[in-house]
Amino acid sequence: MKVLVVGNGGREHALAWKLLQSPQVQQVVCVPGNGGTASLERCHNLPLAVDDFAGISTYALENSISLVVVGPEVPLAQGITDYLQSQGLMVFGPSKAGAQIEASKAWAKSLMAETGIPTAKAAVFTEATAAKSYLKTQKIPIVVKADGLAAGKGVIVATTMAQAETAIDTIFQGEFGTAGNVVVIEEFLLGQEVSVLALTDGITIRPLLPAQDHKRIGEGDTGENTGGMGAYAPAPIATPELMTRVQTEVLERAIAGLTARGIDYRGILYAGLMISPDGDIKVLEFNCRFGDPETQVILPLLETPLEELILACVEQRLGAMPPIAWKSATAATVVAASGGYPGKYDKGKVITGIPEAETAGVTVFHAGTKLHQEQIVTDGGRVLNVTGIGATFPQAIAQAYNGIKSIQFDGIYYRQDIGHRIL
Repeated sequence: MKVLVVGNGGREHALAWKLLQSPQVQQVVCVPGNGGTASLERCHNLPLAVDDFAGISTYALENSISLVVVGPEVPLAQGITDYLQSQGLMVFGPSKAGAQIEASKAWAKSLMAETGIPTAKAAVFTEATAAKSYLKTQKIPIVVKADGLAAGKGVIVATTMAQAETAIDTIFQGEFGTAGNVVVIEEFLLGQEVSVLALTDGITIRPLLPAQDHKRIGEGDTGENTGGMGAYAPAPIATPELMTRVQTEVLERAIAGLTARGIDYRGILYAGLMISPDGDIKVLEFNCRFGDPETQVILPLLETPLEELILACVEQRLGAMPPIAWKSATAATVVAASGGYPGKYDKGKVITGIPEAETAGVTVFHAGTKLHQEQIVTDGGRVLNVTGIGATFPQAIAQAYNGIKSIQFDGIYYRQDIGHRIL
């Protein structure tokens, strides 16, 4: 079969890499892809925009594409699945209606309230004055969120009242575009975050290995939020007992709630959870797609062929599949970012040392790169994901850091403490 993967990040490189490990997959096409997917055997990039639904559809139909796998949230929220399905294509990823679970935090909050999914207390506002009045009745620290899609950066944890008020102004003044037409103010939760990505065919829902992401730019989890500076899996805090509760209290309730709203949700449902020190579970957010960089530590541990799981979701037969098989190992990834990220950064810096890193045993997933005149150059804020696998976390983390030492580009930045909670 031929598979088309929509997207250009580390997640999409990992998806293409994993799909190509199956003897059933003869070719992967990435739209638009990156420098890493351009270098994969039996994979090529197609220079179309992720929102060029007509172009993607025409190419897929003319080139006998069996399956389209959508990586990023933006085309899902814009309705790529609905469009491609209307053209007779098989698509993995929820409809526009289903993607609201990520595209609107207020919509997701109302779904959680209806279904009894545990989550932080929150209030929704469409103008700054009311939001600031509410703020005065709340405790600090507090969380201020842009309602819509903001590439993982529309969440501000305010530690002072002034900071919270500035966050409200910043969002309503358009810092995050139309994502900031609505503001959600939430209570601050203490604990550890866990990402649970689950496959669903709209009836059955099965979690993948739990992962833990590092969202802050600075060591010791300080500084601005990013799309994620590193991750590891399986997260030890998500014990089998806790995952049983996540299944019944979060995942199954979410699918029931979506079904009650008339939504046939097939794809990934990603629950971002906060686990309190006494073991309480609360949902911070839902996403409608594979996480990034969590995918880059989950897929290297997956033994069941990925396309079998995806087809079971699309064809609504996930319940008949055998249990998902995993390697008995751990994985860790470290993100190499451009200097200045998550703020302004330069592009076009030549990257060296990737082959040497891979010789040292790591897998390098490209995120913000492109192939330019036979050289790999930087093309984004998060540039590379350097992933190590080991029998233990210290081994996996050491392997990732050993690999990243070989890689150079002007302005390279990475955190030195990925996995600090478990080391």
